[in-house]
Amino acid sequence: MGTGDLWGYPAAMSPQNPLDTMRRLSAAVLAVSRHLATDEVLQTIVGTARELIGAEYAALGIPDGAGSFAQFLVDGVSEEQWARIGPLPRQHGMLAVMLQDPAPQRLPDIRRDPRFGWWPKAHPELDAFLGLQIRDDDEILGAIFLANKPGGFTADDEELLGVLAGHAAIALRHARLYERERELAITRERNRLARELHDAVSQKLFALRLTSQAAADLLTRDPARARAELDQVSVLAREAAEELRSVVVELRPAELDEDGLATTLRKHVEVLDRVNQTAGGPRVRFTGSDVKALSPAAEEVLLRVAQEALHNALRHADASVITVKLAEHCPSGGACGGAVLEVTDDGTGFDPVAVRRAGRSLGLVSMRDRAKSVRGRLDVVSAPGGGTTIRLEVDRGRAA
Repeated sequence: MGTGDLWGYPAAMSPQNPLDTMRRLSAAVLAVSRHLATDEVLQTIVGTARELIGAEYAALGIPDGAGSFAQFLVDGVSEEQWARIGPLPRQHGMLAVMLQDPAPQRLPDIRRDPRFGWWPKAHPELDAFLGLQIRDDDEILGAIFLANKPGGFTADDEELLGVLAGHAAIALRHARLYERERELAITRERNRLARELHDAVSQKLFALRLTSQAAADLLTRDPARARAELDQVSVLAREAAEELRSVVVELRPAELDEDGLATTLRKHVEVLDRVNQTAGGPRVRFTGSDVKALSPAAEEVLLRVAQEALHNALRHADASVITVKLAEHCPSGGACGGAVLEVTDDGTGFDPVAVRRAGRSLGLVSMRDRAKSVRGRLDVVSAPGGGTTIRLEVDRGRAA
């Protein structure tokens, strides 16, 4: 976000001609149909509304059902100013009015309206105001509003904002449908896994229990037969472990097929961050975008290594910040292709050599095995007191 503007356009910039207006409106509509992450679509709509209508500020809020907002996207406010404003707003004043009153709110000066409440000290001063509900039939999904247009907002502005609010409703409806489909996919995958575990492993475990009981009964009466039974116990245990491993390896996360690697990682990180913030733990952040032309096996390895590295960092590192980065692999002197994953924490760190000598793997053996399965390279950079970075490079050609 640039200073005073999240989109790089001058504040209150109006389109030059009707064709320009159509082109920018089309870009917002296409954002809905390109299956981008919902927050990206909504941010596009907010920025387009501010730009087309010529307002200084724009915002879009999605209520959380508990008096606050699950999402609150802004445009026209710098990162520094947004940080100074403080926590997300609650539903009071004109924000509450927009979520309760279906009528558009077009005001020459919001500060003179008797329903106006207050705003934090660092909040920008607003005057002219235009706000509309975002609706799906009779359900209120959120509200979108603009502020500070020279000369005030017009009926045409209200109509154009209504069009964009309609597309925001489509994006939110798509997000809900996707979430339901994802939950169904997870349920189906769990049921499949339960069947696989029952068929492939439970019978082996049952045989293992019977054989171990037989060995115990024979231990004093017939030591030779007891040893034979114990040998069979070892064989059954190994077979059960191998079959369990094969079930787990075959389980490809449904999210990878639906969302792609970057979005799946981002969602996983966001969930961890919310959980850890509630528990007073470290911040967990994600940066990156989708990497093209990776094989399904490479995508799954990158995801599993990230999950293992995050688990280690959250459990052992005593960190304040953990960062997951995903980028295209661009080796020096070579063409870009493949992916680079880094999971970095600012925690206590460790001595990798000492850990290996002590026989403690910290999941590193599993991560290295996964990396080798797609001919990737895993590096562990850590030192006591110096934090840890797990870096996995997967070359597109070799991984395929």
